[in-house]
Amino acid sequence: MSKQSSSGGLVYSTEIGRTCPECRAAIADCRCDQVKVPQGDGIVRVSRETKGRGGKVMTLITGIPLVGAELKTLAKDLKKKCGVGGSLKDGVVEIQGDQRDLLVVELTKCGFTVRKSGG
Repeated sequence: MSKQSSSGGLVYSTEIGRTCPECRAAIADCRCDQVKVPQGDGIVRVSRETKGRGGKVMTLITGIPLVGAELKTLAKDLKKKCGVGGSLKDGVVEIQGDQRDLLVVELTKCGFTVRKSGG
């Protein structure tokens, strides 16, 4: 006996009990909620942006192959090295000011392949 959810995924099976509608594994064995490392080309890009910021400059770092606490820690360390503020939004590290040269050096020391992008 099996039940289907309204979206079409299997939610219960008499053999294994409740199942994840995405991967169809038992709820205890489901790995869908685990955070996956973003796939990219392996290059960390450091760019400069002023759009939508009232003329203020921000340095953006994209393509970092880290997630969760590791990414937060790296962002915090980079802000500390630059001596400025910043934030982490959707996997993109934003650092106040034009800090590209310093960030390229620091990220290279961390073992990443880094390129400047943009103008």
